[in-house]
Amino acid sequence: MREQVSQRFRTSGRPGRGGLRRALPAAAVAALAAGVLTVGVPAPSTASAATRPDAVQQGLNALVRADGLPAALASVRDGEGRTRTYTAGVGNVTTGAKVPTDGQVRIGSTTKTFTAVVVLQLVGEGKIGLDTMVDTYLPGLVRGEGIDGRHITVRQLLQHTSGLPDYEEDVNDDILGHRYFEPRDLLDIAFRHKAVFDPGKDWGYSNTNYVVAGLIVQKVTGRPLAEAIDTRVIKAAGLRHTSFPAPGDMSIREAHPRGYLREAAGAPLRDVTEIDPSVAWAAGQMISTNSDLNRFFTALLGGGLLPDAQLAQMRATVPIGDTGAGYGLGLISRPLSCGGVYWGHGGDIPGYETRGGVTEKGRAVSVAVTSVPTDGAGTEHLESVVDTALCR
Repeated sequence: MREQVSQRFRTSGRPGRGGLRRALPAAAVAALAAGVLTVGVPAPSTASAATRPDAVQQGLNALVRADGLPAALASVRDGEGRTRTYTAGVGNVTTGAKVPTDGQVRIGSTTKTFTAVVVLQLVGEGKIGLDTMVDTYLPGLVRGEGIDGRHITVRQLLQHTSGLPDYEEDVNDDILGHRYFEPRDLLDIAFRHKAVFDPGKDWGYSNTNYVVAGLIVQKVTGRPLAEAIDTRVIKAAGLRHTSFPAPGDMSIREAHPRGYLREAAGAPLRDVTEIDPSVAWAAGQMISTNSDLNRFFTALLGGGLLPDAQLAQMRATVPIGDTGAGYGLGLISRPLSCGGVYWGHGGDIPGYETRGGVTEKGRAVSVAVTSVPTDGAGTEHLESVVDTALCR
């Protein structure tokens, strides 16, 4: 459920991953590495009949051939709204089926941006205060060694400056064993550990922050988080292929490539397409397509989902180490090789990793692969494809 700047879901204690990285077995937790299995000849770009693949297609082909990822998908939207889609690899390593064009994938920690948008909408409506303490909404819930919701603000949750420990560290085989988790189960796991640092004193990626934020949304609205995201974000942005799976739904409903887990570099692939994503909840449960994610981030950064004041708060970042990236309120800024930055949030969850975002000029890119790389090199290559597409 992480998204790291060359990190993952554990979505990650590093910046940018998006997944439930640590939800994997120990060998896969470190996972981000290039595999060695070549699963098939990359499919040609659906957007171009040119004999020589363009730079984006070449990048996807390399993710399959050199990094051993089963499939890679991308969608590139220019500033005028024209979209090109790409695929490489195979959608099913057993049957050799083609990769569905713009197929659905699990988006891991990109879910955090959706959750943050709902919180900020409620801030704009005067129902939540960014600098109000968590205990105001969830009295007595956030407690543990060095953990006290009376001293943690909503802003610190969204910005990962609360110091709350990450429950993902303790979630291993359960996510793949189809166990259902209630949000408070996740907090029970997290609060077995002491605070990582005092609120506001540092930055540390923790999925726990967004579970608490999701519970605040439910308390304030009196409705399920999934309903709030669907009404306030998915429908508002016109996303037709995006959903927050219902309890017990382990499927991906529309056309999709299968998702795979590789325990270590060179190990066989294991099909993990059907999992119970409740372990990720507000931090990483959602499903979408690359084109829908481009539409979402374009609408968000264009002011279509938040008032100007709340969008400005969302874009106010703190540094993520010395990476050059910054974390706002559920939104990450990353430097581009061609100058400037782009805004987005990636994610990992077993079977899928996504990266992408939108530039100030409105160019948007989303790329997904169907296995979380087993080491950082694979994720760096994925992020390089995003950079190439945005800088073209």
